[in-house]
Amino acid sequence: MPKSPERCKEIKEEMRNKILHASMLYFAKNGFSGTKISDLAKYIGIGQGTIYVYFESKEELFKEIFKMTTYEKDVKDLKILSALPISARQKIHKLSKAVLGRLEQDEYFAGKIALNTQLVLEKSDYITDAATYQLELYEYTAKIMEQGQREGRIVEGSSMKLADYYWGVVYLYALKKLFTTKYEMITIEDLERTILKK
Repeated sequence: MPKSPERCKEIKEEMRNKILHASMLYFAKNGFSGTKISDLAKYIGIGQGTIYVYFESKEELFKEIFKMTTYEKDVKDLKILSALPISARQKIHKLSKAVLGRLEQDEYFAGKIALNTQLVLEKSDYITDAATYQLELYEYTAKIMEQGQREGRIVEGSSMKLADYYWGVVYLYALKKLFTTKYEMITIEDLERTILKK
């Protein structure tokens, strides 16, 4: 019995989602420039031509993945957090709790962290929004660091370097979440220890 048009549409959507999900993880691991469609197809377990049925090029595929993984809400939430009338220590605790909670439960969030960091490291001219996302994320984190330094609760040094260090640790655990089967998740206390004074 032939498939109904509705079922055919569902199958196409399922395949498109499979390609997007697997590609996000592959790009996060290998970067944009390190990804070849032929290798990606093997990783997904489909023919190379199948990818081109859904996406005209690697660039188009990546743009779709980037839409999935870049949420303005993350930056907006951090901006709000940085402006709250509470101590920097409390802000760092709220941020760490939220980030590590999502990292532990959501593979897409781990992929987003890994992918955005990978793009910044590549410094690709092709993708400028990634750098903007990362820059804003770092800027608001740095504001919290500066507040904490004024309060005497955060270690001395460049606030941007401290933000980089903080997110670098998050990136490391995002990679572990995505690409290892056994890893010990960092605790909130471990993450905060990277920047808070005792």
